[in-house]
Amino acid sequence: MRQALYLALDQGGQSTRATVFDESGTVIARAAVPVAQTSTGDLGVEQDPEELVASVQAASERALRTLGADCSMQIAAAGLATQRSSMVCWDSRTGQALSPVLSWQDRRAAPLMTAYQDRAFLIEERTGLRLSPHYGALKMRWCLDNLPAVQAARKGGHLVMGPLASFLAFRCVTPQPLIVDPANAGRTLLWGRGRQDWDPELLEIFGIPREALPLCAPSSHRFGGVRAGGGLVPLTILTGDQGAALFCQGRPRPDTIYINMGTGAFLQRLVPHQGVDRGRLLWSVAVRQGQEDINVLEGVVNGAGAALAWGAQALPYPDLAKQCDGLLASREARPLFLNAIGGLGSPYWRPDAVARFEGDGSPTAKAAAIIESIVFLIQENIEAICAASGPCLTLVVTGGLAASGGVCQALANLSGLIVRRPSEHEATARGLAFLAAGMPRNWPSGGDEHVFWPNDDGPLHERHERWRALMPSPHG
Repeated sequence: MRQALYLALDQGGQSTRATVFDESGTVIARAAVPVAQTSTGDLGVEQDPEELVASVQAASERALRTLGADCSMQIAAAGLATQRSSMVCWDSRTGQALSPVLSWQDRRAAPLMTAYQDRAFLIEERTGLRLSPHYGALKMRWCLDNLPAVQAARKGGHLVMGPLASFLAFRCVTPQPLIVDPANAGRTLLWGRGRQDWDPELLEIFGIPREALPLCAPSSHRFGGVRAGGGLVPLTILTGDQGAALFCQGRPRPDTIYINMGTGAFLQRLVPHQGVDRGRLLWSVAVRQGQEDINVLEGVVNGAGAALAWGAQALPYPDLAKQCDGLLASREARPLFLNAIGGLGSPYWRPDAVARFEGDGSPTAKAAAIIESIVFLIQENIEAICAASGPCLTLVVTGGLAASGGVCQALANLSGLIVRRPSEHEATARGLAFLAAGMPRNWPSGGDEHVFWPNDDGPLHERHERWRALMPSPHG
């Protein structure tokens, strides 16, 4: 009897990845399709909706092609994860996109924030998030105010606005569901964490029509069938990339902070209630399975991989991301980098901050300072999370930057905590497979892991203290 297989679809900023896991948690097929990302002006970051739809379908086909003609019959379930704060508008009759995908990094709606500042406390209390142009409500408002196709669709009664996950589900799943999960809905500033649904007062504040939003459903749900391998694979998990990454080693532990380091770095720790450290951290839904809610305190570093990409162009230092270990090991005196790439996230919340170097140095020294600044920002969030929820024992690191042993060791040295790096860096895919498999108790951890033990590093601590003193004060 053939064993069940699980398909994980991870739509990210640089690529769409399809990974097939067997019942033992082993990767047996994978494929990646690159996707483009365009910067428009100083604040705009967008993607082509049609390209993303095609990439999901192409990645699925490529991954399953190696498994045989009837491979789709073996796929017991599939999961789809996307960047949570990316959003798009489309026509409910045809599925045609009416806007670009506004990336989670997009801040074009920042000038609108002043109109809602007097409601910032209410928004935070209802959603667990800060008022920010990164989130969906302000992006939707911008689309309603600036895009004639969106305005015409609203007038005609066939407008849908929602997270990227909802658009991809509508276009890639049969029958076409108009639906959203809590992790993605929770990144819009319109979803009430107490209601577990769209909040009427928040909709009124931002002027977003309820009839233009998808229906809210649990993360685990019978969404329909994804076209793959010549057949339909049941899609049973819809969630955000970070929500899935939390489950990279099975059920997350309450004594551990999970850090997924990609374009941004996201830190998550389980919380048993809906409390949030106001002004410093976020409250987020990881997944909702039936009546079980798994919630986290979350820290956000916007300038992780994005800072390396910035440095590769600004210095220029084209291989910066590939040379982290050697750069961190350099004994050359380095400046400090005040890393505000993409705006300062937690615990500062200063979208107006400007990235700059303090001190001078060679391109090599400046490149090392950029890498080190990512570690410093992560450390600020570790301290905030531990202050809010008690000491932790371990850090689990995943994502592209986790491949750098130098970054992992610096993080261990600065935090004084054990850092564990699973052998499977693609945490989102592995977490999706675990969720699609029904969160089995015997799910393997994913092979050997690398452990980084903290060492004494006085110069690193000294630079961190000087860097901290130069950073702007947190915004209220």
